[in-house]
Amino acid sequence: MFSFLKTPDWETEGAAWPHRGASQLIEAGNYRWHVQRMGSGPGLLLIHGTGAATHSWAGLMPLLATSFDVVAFDLPGHGFTSTQRWSPPSLRHVADQVGLLVDAIGVKPVIVAGHSAGAAILIRMAIDKALAPAALVSINGALTPFGGAAQAVFPAIAKLFYYNPISAYAFAQGARDIRRVRRLIEQTGSHVSENIVERYAALMRRPAHVAGALGMMAHWDLTMIDEALAGLPFPCVFVAGENDRAVPPEEAKRAAGLAPDGRQIVLPDLGHLAHEEAPALVADLIAEVASEAEIV
Repeated sequence: MFSFLKTPDWETEGAAWPHRGASQLIEAGNYRWHVQRMGSGPGLLLIHGTGAATHSWAGLMPLLATSFDVVAFDLPGHGFTSTQRWSPPSLRHVADQVGLLVDAIGVKPVIVAGHSAGAAILIRMAIDKALAPAALVSINGALTPFGGAAQAVFPAIAKLFYYNPISAYAFAQGARDIRRVRRLIEQTGSHVSENIVERYAALMRRPAHVAGALGMMAHWDLTMIDEALAGLPFPCVFVAGENDRAVPPEEAKRAAGLAPDGRQIVLPDLGHLAHEEAPALVADLIAEVASEAEIV
């Protein structure tokens, strides 16, 4: 869908992409995926949130690669992952397609970590038996559907923007002003380096990446998440940035209460992009979870 929109180019935006040497393109399901893999040891799968790409894990991956076989990838319509056959990018569809990718890579994740919407994808995959990890880490997980009228109104507005490609063009044009991108990130409660802001800006200037993010928001349905959380048979750690303005920390507490073996960890002074603000802290946390689950 909207194949005429300009996608991020591997020889332009990707020329200085973090850990470019760890990248490969893999065809699986409906997509040609941009995948990064590094390290050795137990399998660790990372899934970024809406609007990001593998650069979101740039600071984290080398730290985790000392103990794990770390795999990350760009979600459908995001970054350098391109669509071969279009389908509405619903939560179920994305989870199914990621399952095909994991099979194609041949990795067996024993621990998984997802940021924002990435956490919802992992939970969906676990419930669908596409993954059987020993532990899950949710980093500012976006796991709560909108309540009341917003449950219908917000997806409808997102679809209005998504199915009108002019919206993606307009947003991409706005991202040419680096100050707008910086403000957008700061509005999530995070303060990141200028290099990170530039990476987000480089992607946002490509209409296809913007459309990919809008497509997920337009077709996302989290109504099954509460029931899914209650059925997770492994330890779940719900990490919340104290200053997160995108997903209130209370949501992590609520999710931890629903999961049979769930707990919340609050990270002081960090926002929605906590893993990009303090990668060493989050890497240590993931390693601790793995140790508690007797993975390493």
